Amino acid sequence: MSKILTMLKLQQELNDNTNGLNWENGVTNKGKKIDWRRCIYLEAAELVESYPWKHWKNIDASPDYENIKVELVDIWHFVMSEILRVNKLEEGNTIVELSSNIEAAISTISAQKRSDFYEEIELVESFIQKLFCDFKLIDFTKSFYELCYTIGLDFDSLYNLYIGKNILNKFRQEHGYKEGTYIKIWNGKEDNVVMQEILNSSNTVTPQELYTKLQEAYSKL
Repeated sequence: MSKILTMLKLQQELNDNTNGLNWENGVTNKGKKIDWRRCIYLEAAELVESYPWKHWKNIDASPDYENIKVELVDIWHFVMSEILRVNKLEEGNTIVELSSNIEAAISTISAQKRSDFYEEIELVESFIQKLFCDFKLIDFTKSFYELCYTIGLDFDSLYNLYIGKNILNKFRQEHGYKEGTYIKIWNGKEDNVVMQEILNSSNTVTPQELYTKLQEAYSKL
């Protein structure tokens, strides 16, 4: 199974479990409206805030690229959700066909480092523009990968961080996140940090092993 297909299947499963079946119609099983595009542009705004773009503040600061990469992974969750929705309602391809189309599109991308971070911000804004102006599923997805590669998040790194965040999101949902009882700070560390430490401890942590290790750490709170 390709990594693209793996991620699409995991995102479909997460959305099915979190929002109920047929979430593609725009409403959760609890009657809450779903707007993936709003999720994408708000996460993109958080990404931009990781750059020292404000001319009146922290003028000598450097971009926080580690957080920028985390924000890209969060955006990828919502990008996949939107393309899964559009694919089901408008394109009618199987998830395998969707995966193949994405793989073909991104195979031609090569990283092109920008001269300064202002151009990277402009690329983020161009990506968001594609979301609302003449949206095309594959073209939009390709623009996301162009953004990742330009910023320095390669495919394998995106995949590993996505798997980690997907499992963490699943863990959160199954431990009271929606109900407001979930504990996000674990012995002084945010759960995101704990998840990344587990991933960094070995190159061979499987999704199930990650979930088990998260469970072990959470049980000690």
